Amino acid sequence: MSAALAGGRYRLERPLGHGGMATVHLARDTELDRLVAVKLLAEDLDRDETFRTRFLREARLAARLSHPNVVKVYDVGESDDGRRYIVMEHVDGASLAEVVADRGRLAPDEAAALAIQACHGLAHAHAHGLVHRDVKPQNLLLREDGTLKVADFGIARGAEARALTQAGTVLGTAAYLSPEQAAGEEVTSAADVYSLGAVLYELLTGRPPYELVSLTDLAEKQAAGAITPIGELAPGVPPHIENAVLRSLARDPASRPPSAEAFADELAERATAPTLVARPPRRSRRTLFLALAAALLLAAVLLGVALATRGGASPPGQQRPPMVAPIARGATPQEQARNVAAWLRRHSR
Repeated sequence: MSAALAGGRYRLERPLGHGGMATVHLARDTELDRLVAVKLLAEDLDRDETFRTRFLREARLAARLSHPNVVKVYDVGESDDGRRYIVMEHVDGASLAEVVADRGRLAPDEAAALAIQACHGLAHAHAHGLVHRDVKPQNLLLREDGTLKVADFGIARGAEARALTQAGTVLGTAAYLSPEQAAGEEVTSAADVYSLGAVLYELLTGRPPYELVSLTDLAEKQAAGAITPIGELAPGVPPHIENAVLRSLARDPASRPPSAEAFADELAERATAPTLVARPPRRSRRTLFLALAAALLLAAVLLGVALATRGGASPPGQQRPPMVAPIARGATPQEQARNVAAWLRRHSR
């Protein structure tokens, strides 16, 4: 492997990581004088012409994405020894896999806030026709300033089918695969929602939703839906967060949150906000007193008329009953209501 790519423009400085599909290097873009990350495809993938073509197409689509929560793809090319590479934004921080390994489970608010950032990045990609297909802690990068970025758009689709045939690779990814993806069925944005839900489950509990030894084992556990409740592993997780995670892990894609943004809303407890009953304004108490006083006044008038006319005309020689005294006026609605009540007590005997 050469120490420089693209005619010397990208000078490789040191390895950042490696996996079954690629190796990643910190490099300097000498033309723009900035640090970048360069991902070189594994040689066996690079020899597959079908994959090379698909990878180039997907990488070009990924390069169109521009969002604060998505790692920016700057360039795609071919090294002097014929290997495809991607030049990406360098994220100075750690992956969520490293965060969990270092700290264990996270506080619910922190974990949900990170997942919400990932939701925003995924929603942006989905709106541009890209499904990630490989959302896992290793592909979620956390900058030192707290910004989370989704990495590896453009490589996942091309490598997906090949990864499922490599036991060592798939067992590092299988715990986050949606049931339809593990079964080789059509994959939509709902698969990314499932995978992110599996990541959030791990952030909250310190372990993936399924512990497995093979794809067959995964399929059986997903079919049984045998997920340990989050509350058993991490007491204190708010119910709305646990419910959102469990919905995202539904076997049926139609039962999951309908989009990445909808998942973010459920995690932020915004999904039910429009249906809440608004509180009455402060002045409604005054209105209530006025209405009560008016109702009592009307009742008093009607009672007064009944008392004044009770029994019809007075017999000869008998005095007519005295006229009913009027209700004293109150200075406030509350006082008026009290005056009406007192008047009723006096004249209802």
